[in-house]
Amino acid sequence: SPEMLGRQIGYLPQDVGLLDGTIAENISRFDPETASDKVIAAAKAAGVHEMIVRLPQGYQTELGPQGASLSGGQRQRIALARALYGEPFLIVLDEPNSNLDAEGDVALTEAIRGVRERGGIAIVVAHRPSALVAVDTVGVVQDGKLVSFGPKDKIVQGQQVQRPSPPSPLQVTKPVTRTGTQ
Repeated sequence: SPEMLGRQIGYLPQDVGLLDGTIAENISRFDPETASDKVIAAAKAAGVHEMIVRLPQGYQTELGPQGASLSGGQRQRIALARALYGEPFLIVLDEPNSNLDAEGDVALTEAIRGVRERGGIAIVVAHRPSALVAVDTVGVVQDGKLVSFGPKDKIVQGQQVQRPSPPSPLQVTKPVTRTGTQ
C-alpha cells in the first residue's frame, strides 16, 4: 500500500517546508499514532534533540507557518529528523546542508552514517562536498546524463582533475571593434 511504502522512504527537500504545528508533529509527519520515543530517536539521529529541548516548550514548541520562528539551519535539521522518523530504509536528501553551519554538517554526516550502519540507503544530492563525507559511492550527473559512477574517493579525485576552470570574468577573448560612420 502507498502508506506502507511511505513509511520506508524519508525525504529532505532542498526547500524545507514545515507545517503549522509543533516540532513533534512535524518530525512525526503528523502521524496520529506518534510515539514520543520515535520522535526523540529521530531528533537524536539528526543531531537536533539538544537544540529542541533548550526551547521553552521543547518538542511542543509551535512552529507557525513554514517554521518561521526558526533559523534556516534549525528548520533543515528538524526536516532531517522528519526524514529519519521511523527509520525508513531509503533516505533521499536534496542539498541537505544548504543552510547548515559546521555543527549541522557534523550532525548530517553522523545521520548518514547512522542510516548506513542500520542497513539503510542514503541518496544525497549535493553540490557542497561536505555533504558527501559519509557516503562511499558517488555518481556525477552533467547535462542530465550520468557521466561518472563509482567509489567516492576515485570519482571526486577524477572530477577535480578533469573539471575545466571557468574563464576569468576579466579575460577578453575577442576584441570588439566598430568601423564606419553613424
